[in-house]
Amino acid sequence: MDISDIATDEYVAVDPDTRIAELRPYFEDEGIDGVFVASDGECEGVITPREWLRSYRDDDTAAERLAKAVPRFERTANVRDVARQLVESETRIAPVYVEGELWGAVTQDGILEAVLENLDVLEVRQIMTDDVVTISTDTTLGTVINQLREHGISRLPIVENGQPEAMVTAKDIVDFILRTMDRPTGGTRGGEGDDLLDLPVYDEMSRPAQTIGIEDTVAEAVRTMFEYGYDGLVVSPAYDEQVAGVLTKTDVMRALSYTQEEGMDVQISNIDALRSTSREEVADRLRAITDKHRNMNVHHVHVRFQEHDESLRGVALYQCAIRMRTNQGQIAGTGEGYGGDEAFSLALETLERNVLDRKGKRSDEEYRGQLLQKLGEL
Repeated sequence: MDISDIATDEYVAVDPDTRIAELRPYFEDEGIDGVFVASDGECEGVITPREWLRSYRDDDTAAERLAKAVPRFERTANVRDVARQLVESETRIAPVYVEGELWGAVTQDGILEAVLENLDVLEVRQIMTDDVVTISTDTTLGTVINQLREHGISRLPIVENGQPEAMVTAKDIVDFILRTMDRPTGGTRGGEGDDLLDLPVYDEMSRPAQTIGIEDTVAEAVRTMFEYGYDGLVVSPAYDEQVAGVLTKTDVMRALSYTQEEGMDVQISNIDALRSTSREEVADRLRAITDKHRNMNVHHVHVRFQEHDESLRGVALYQCAIRMRTNQGQIAGTGEGYGGDEAFSLALETLERNVLDRKGKRSDEEYRGQLLQKLGEL
């Protein structure tokens, strides 16, 4: 299946020297995934709500400085390949070319709508994220922005007494900032930015948390997201309102791009952080860990690099997060280091310790089971 019937010739593009302040009307549009920065029929990058949020105070910054590089596709591109590259590039929109000229765009929502009927074969439990970052009802805007950046995520469940109360997303924060800028007092650009960072997000910019059952199908979950205009849902166990995980459209896109090739399926976001380690070497080093544990079957691995502002002798500080989906549940490892290669090595060490810890817990459970069986025989 290719994207010829999924891609659209409708998109928004601005010149590279467009001021950031002029982009505001586009991000007031609820349905926009991003704005292309283009010149002479060539897309130089895309500005998403997340990029705009990071620089909302810099009115005079040129759009080309804020644009992030994204993959480009022909209309004949395979939908699974497109899904994989959108996930790895951490974008929900990318340019589509016809005969070398910018023609249109392909979006995450467009792909999900096209494959919706095929998602009944998957259950939410199979692809959800169960290592959830949550916040409380009194968490401030400044803390939320830092959490979103640090973990490279776009939403945070607000939890009180173990139950989901609401959800705050990067889009909610953008909308709140835009509303504040309209106030007669001048809003964030008039000197109130520090005060805004102290506001509790639960009171000012959250939306009710929409839940989905852990045993529901992914098709049901995606339909619910489309119905409520959400990009993610809180996952709850049957007959329980506790938070078991989060399912996002990105999780579904990642599942769409799983390969059936022999060996380990590895996706790497922001692979340019690696200077001396190839994609093949990343897979080999991950495989070296899992090969030590023959009872562990790895379904998929996602490796993500996040660049921080700090640097040492010109080398940026990176966080590497590895998330592994296995027949024994999800196992993760993180590490920070100067340069992506060092961060990956440290994250790999953490991952191996967690794999060993998981193996030890299973051995303890098996021992307890054997002991109880023997006691029962007595």
